Amino acid sequence: MSAVRSPYTRSAWYNRGSRVEPGKDHVFSQIDEEKHTKRRTQMTAGYSGKENLSLDQDVDARVVELLDLIRSKYVSIVGEAAKKMDLGQKIQFFTLDVISTVGFGQPFGDLKADADVNNYNKSAEEGLSIVAVTLALGLIPILQWPPIARLLGASEKDKSGFGKMQASARAMIDARLSKSTEERSNMLASFSRHGLTKDEIFTESMLQIIAGSDTTATALRSIMLYLLTHPPAYFKLQAEIDNAVKSGAVCTAPNVASDACLKNLPYLQAVAREGLRIHPAITDLAPKKVPVGGDTVTVRGKKHFLPGGTNVGYDVLGLCHSEELFGDDASVFRPDRWLIAEKMRTM
Repeated sequence: MSAVRSPYTRSAWYNRGSRVEPGKDHVFSQIDEEKHTKRRTQMTAGYSGKENLSLDQDVDARVVELLDLIRSKYVSIVGEAAKKMDLGQKIQFFTLDVISTVGFGQPFGDLKADADVNNYNKSAEEGLSIVAVTLALGLIPILQWPPIARLLGASEKDKSGFGKMQASARAMIDARLSKSTEERSNMLASFSRHGLTKDEIFTESMLQIIAGSDTTATALRSIMLYLLTHPPAYFKLQAEIDNAVKSGAVCTAPNVASDACLKNLPYLQAVAREGLRIHPAITDLAPKKVPVGGDTVTVRGKKHFLPGGTNVGYDVLGLCHSEELFGDDASVFRPDRWLIAEKMRTM
């Protein structure tokens, strides 16, 4: 259904609901297959990092800011009252600053402020909840009708929230695009070089902020939660990291280990995979529309006819907890399952 040149298409009911601005499509909301393919081609180099030369450095800088925040404000001292820290909140600050740096060239500043600057996080969470409800009730076409959208939607004149985020994003994009695209090759410069207009870059960047920061925060939170509540996995990962540092395979503090180094730590990679499996960051249906005339598919040896125009989605959580795929202990957090080579392809 999702293969290249598949007769199945993207679903207006679902994809159009993710528009940032009424009537304007980004790569996720675009249901015209030809336009979608063109936009993906234009954006590939920026997303892959081929033309985003500062990607590692930008992420590293935010990692350092997160660690500095923890060390300067939240380290408890023996004999004194323990200092509380909401790790989930700090991770949300971290991912929003990472995504805004990658998307706009500079962070929103949540980590340095240790606060939800301009209520960006709050408005994004509220927005996602509203989209979920309006999608389920089929209200998207009505609410995205420009007169209604202008009346009920956010405005870039707002002092905080999503409207303020839009205004800040537009200002950052204008400032970046006023410079040469060769001056500092990042994602915005790559998009511009490959033909995206300023308005197209704006809507793509807003999609990154909304979709990218929340899902990445969810992934990191769940991985940390399962590690902290499963000591055997925690200590095994700690041992792998300590050995890698001692052997020189991974750099020592205050430097941040590179992505290339971390990919060579098998248990770390297993922990990441298992965290994403046990608690997927995204559990939406991502439906495909059955082509005109319908289609017959075979599921577990039984044929099923799917009428044309039907939205077909998949149960992400059920798939990730399938005992058929992951074994009888599919409900258990066990990173070691990803170290068995002969099972990797199936999983």
